[in-house]
Amino acid sequence: MGSEMCIRDRSRYASLVSAYPEVRAYLLEMQRQLARENSVVMDGRDIGTYVFPDAQIKIFLTASPEERAKRRHLELTQKGEKVSYNEVLEDIKYRDENDSKREMAPLKPAEDAIIVDTTEFDFSQSAERITNLIRERLKNVL
Repeated sequence: MGSEMCIRDRSRYASLVSAYPEVRAYLLEMQRQLARENSVVMDGRDIGTYVFPDAQIKIFLTASPEERAKRRHLELTQKGEKVSYNEVLEDIKYRDENDSKREMAPLKPAEDAIIVDTTEFDFSQSAERITNLIRERLKNVL
């Protein structure tokens, strides 16, 4: 089994493993403990709806599956991993579908999340948009 097989299956395994209630409960407590002891910014498919439903600010980042596959494919090939764009795209679609339909903590934006579609943004533009949102939302707190 070469590294190519690992790349293709990595996101699928993460999606499958995260569906186990015991795994989710263990990780949930780890994440919440980390936040109790530190100021944190967290990224994850259920951070704003399940892990930290009372977070001060919630940003739901999204982009088209095609754009996300393009970015991920570039990242992987720059690391020297051999995987096709189509394999990456199919993995993204598969994981989105599974995570959106799982019973426990499905992938969805929190009702009070700010949805930021980064399909047309590069990394710098995305970071600037998110930073501005945080500054605006927390200006009276900081």
